[in-house]
Amino acid sequence: MIDAESIIRELEREIASVSEQEKLLKIKSKYIGKGGIVTNLISRIKEIPPDQRKEYGRKVNLIKEKVEELITKKQEEIRREEERRRLEREWEDITVPVEPLVGHIHPLTRTLDRIIDIFRSMGFRVKEGPEIELEKYNFDMLNIPPDHPARDMQDTFYVNKEGYLLRTHTSPVQIRVMLEEKPPIYMVAPGKVYRRDDDPTHSPMFHQVEGLAVSEDVNFGNMKFVIEEFLKTFFEENVPVRFRVSYFPFTEPSAEVDIGCVICEGKGCRVCKETGWLEVMGCGMVHPAVLENCGIDSQRYQGFAFGMGVERLCMLYYGIDNIKLFYENDLRFLRQF
Repeated sequence: MIDAESIIRELEREIASVSEQEKLLKIKSKYIGKGGIVTNLISRIKEIPPDQRKEYGRKVNLIKEKVEELITKKQEEIRREEERRRLEREWEDITVPVEPLVGHIHPLTRTLDRIIDIFRSMGFRVKEGPEIELEKYNFDMLNIPPDHPARDMQDTFYVNKEGYLLRTHTSPVQIRVMLEEKPPIYMVAPGKVYRRDDDPTHSPMFHQVEGLAVSEDVNFGNMKFVIEEFLKTFFEENVPVRFRVSYFPFTEPSAEVDIGCVICEGKGCRVCKETGWLEVMGCGMVHPAVLENCGIDSQRYQGFAFGMGVERLCMLYYGIDNIKLFYENDLRFLRQF
């Protein structure tokens, strides 16, 4: 039969000197993980004579419960000790007089101002619009059909059944401007947008800057020049730029814009997934249907549009690898800017 007391004593001996969660998890796996001591004991129950199985099962359950109890207790001890050490490191005596603290401009604000300044120098005006937007402006007038995946609930935050939502891009600002003004139009629309994303490189709320130019003589070459000049000015170097064929419902033709990786200088690294290139924005010639939706004669006028994520450019410019750092208000992070 099982010597339960010996197994438990051995476990107590093993965890007595452990002070890290990672090592404790290895011990836990040794006992109740796949192929662990207790797991193997449970799997052997079919080999035990029927008249002894009840007592065997009782002892196995006793060991399992004791292992879980001891591991949980030790985990809590380690957690409290780690918390104590953290507080000890970060402790500050708030009664001690300090030098006046100087405020810091948030890195996202720095980046947004920088982007806007560059486009203003090219003659673009800044336009803003509501963050709670009508589905009509956010999707319909941008040539995004009702069955398009972007309109699904998992991507869009809908406010109510009357067609209101949290805008998923700042493109509705372009629609509003084209409805209110006559060409020529040269504008950028900075602002917050909302999508159902949440991971180290995405956030449910983030910032975009989208640009629009509508005139009688603008073309793809003009757009290419504007984007290349912007990227070179923003990154303060002559970064390689390439345009890849893509698809957006509101532009035709459409393209994704890549730059040579600013981390590895195009040699290939984890950030660029060994390709040497980083995607930074999308662009294209405004679809004629979008112009017509806004009352602009697509036979006479044409335009180009582009859009970029402010957080992505900020992360690349400052070498930040987690988007959540922007929203945690940790002074140790913010003081670096």
